[in-house]
Amino acid sequence: MLKKIRIVLAAVMAVGVTLLFLDVSGALHGWLGWMAKIQLLPAVLALNVGVIVGVVAVTLLLGRVYCSVVCPLGVMQDLFAWIGSKIRKNRYRYHKGVEWLRWTVLGVTVVCGVAGLNVVVGLLAPYSAYGRIVTSLGQPVWIWINNWMAGIAERHGSYAIYSVEMRAVVWSTMAVAVATLVVVAGLSLWRGRLWCNSVCPVGTVLGLLSRWSLMKPVIDKEKCVECGGCGKKCKAECIDTANQRIDASRCVGCMNCMSDCKVGAIKYRATWGGKAKKEDAVDGGRRKFLVTTAAVGTAVALKAEEANIDGGLAKIEEKVSTKRNTPLKPAGAKGMKIFGKRCTGCQLCVSECPQRILLPSTKLETLMQPEMSYRDGYCRVECVRCSEVCPTGAIERLTAEEKSAISIGHAVVVRENCLSARGEKCGHCAEVCPAGAVLMVEEAGSGYRVPAVDDERCIGCGKCEYLCPSRPLSAIYVEGREVHREV
Repeated sequence: MLKKIRIVLAAVMAVGVTLLFLDVSGALHGWLGWMAKIQLLPAVLALNVGVIVGVVAVTLLLGRVYCSVVCPLGVMQDLFAWIGSKIRKNRYRYHKGVEWLRWTVLGVTVVCGVAGLNVVVGLLAPYSAYGRIVTSLGQPVWIWINNWMAGIAERHGSYAIYSVEMRAVVWSTMAVAVATLVVVAGLSLWRGRLWCNSVCPVGTVLGLLSRWSLMKPVIDKEKCVECGGCGKKCKAECIDTANQRIDASRCVGCMNCMSDCKVGAIKYRATWGGKAKKEDAVDGGRRKFLVTTAAVGTAVALKAEEANIDGGLAKIEEKVSTKRNTPLKPAGAKGMKIFGKRCTGCQLCVSECPQRILLPSTKLETLMQPEMSYRDGYCRVECVRCSEVCPTGAIERLTAEEKSAISIGHAVVVRENCLSARGEKCGHCAEVCPAGAVLMVEEAGSGYRVPAVDDERCIGCGKCEYLCPSRPLSAIYVEGREVHREV
């Protein structure tokens, strides 16, 4: 029964977290957003004391059930391990834990986290790694299926499903996602939970706590017939059948050994000091094992006013992304340094952004952390989706009113690209600026009216850059601010 409960809860969590990263409408976050916020490392970075205390308490009570139920990368490892079991049965053997590797990786993670090198932390964080895999490899397929179904629905006069633009591919993030998938899948097919018990820093911390957990799988030496079957089925390779002992620090509470033992020699019991308590403690442990959990619908089709401005008749030259000296970070990030210390590059904000303006960074020092690009859209003042979904607090939650008073950058005019500076009638940037920060002023000498920017009023939304008709480079672009400020 415990194994069935674990499988059901793990399936619900894995599917929910996966849908969070695949969702292109944003409607699911109101229902499933809590699944991202109960992940341990994001909770630590967000200083979410309630989640941290909850995970620690559950681990001290029930062992490492977090790794088997809550962690999506752990569930993915179980899936590959199950596939491996179909290829070759009874393939596991007891191995001692690679303690030096576990503690070295944890030490490197802690040091990098304190130093603000969250690129390294993001590479090792299980939730962030899973998010990159789903966003980079799964979401393009999901969007293709969505657009295919939208085309069919449109031909039948239904617009319940609508097409979504495909996001530009960032090859560095794609490469990291593919490499992570290959390594995790390979290790899982070979030796089950090897990644979880040798590399994952979250698994190491919870493994330390689970040494003192109250509830543990325990081998009854009087009932055990020493067949060795449990050790051959243990994907954590933590059952020492020769000494009839289970390494609690590596056991992830999958309950496979209990269901596979033919003589019922393994029980999930309350223990203290390594000794099993009375049998009636088992039922109480099972009851404690059962742990359970406002729909917010948001429209994504906000870009209709810019799409097909020409009526679909003229061929418009593609814009080239502007190179910025200081990258743009979302409002709520406060600035480059603060954002860099908290963001793990999980890609949830990238996946959820309805404007498709958040893309993973390709720079080594901020690799995979989101940056804003205004080539395919701009940051709408009323949209605060990224601040709502961020599980680490790297992007603090904002209201639309609060966001409208934050300047994340300032517009810069490039005269040689400007149509007005060549005597052509334009001024579109001044017309569309929501903050009234772009003004058309008469240029001394030429007599032309050209755009000028009031830096004190500019919020860096990028509407001027995106809608500038100059091609391939905009005549006005937004330079990011190291530290965001109020206007």
